[in-house]
Amino acid sequence: MFNYVWPIALVLLSNTVYQICAKGVPGNVSPFAALTITYIVGAIFSTVMHFITYPTVNILKEFTKMNWAPYVLGLVIVGLEVGWIYAYKAGWQVSTGFIVHSAFLAVILIFVGFILYHEPITWNKIVGIGICLVGLVFINIK
Repeated sequence: MFNYVWPIALVLLSNTVYQICAKGVPGNVSPFAALTITYIVGAIFSTVMHFITYPTVNILKEFTKMNWAPYVLGLVIVGLEVGWIYAYKAGWQVSTGFIVHSAFLAVILIFVGFILYHEPITWNKIVGIGICLVGLVFINIK
């Protein structure tokens, strides 16, 4: 059970701190300059964690095993992060911005799961899509 729960707990904690940090980037700072610092820190941390968690595995040899995914992930993470920084600069609130994002993402990922990974679209998922869309109406009522 622990192996099932801890990754989601880590994502929740990390995403909470991430949103606080993204909103905390000063308005007069280039988001790309901020992300440069972010990725330098991330690269150092990732390298250290590789050596702690896989002390006998040659990191350079690991690089030769990579497929397209880490490269594209690097590009889309920049889009994700700069998108959030600009969203907060544009005035999105932490509470509503993430809910709107998550509702749309949930709907999109249902179809991605179906198309790319042959995951079934069940009645529960269809009802969930409806609830997400109704929730978006309620969250945006002034």
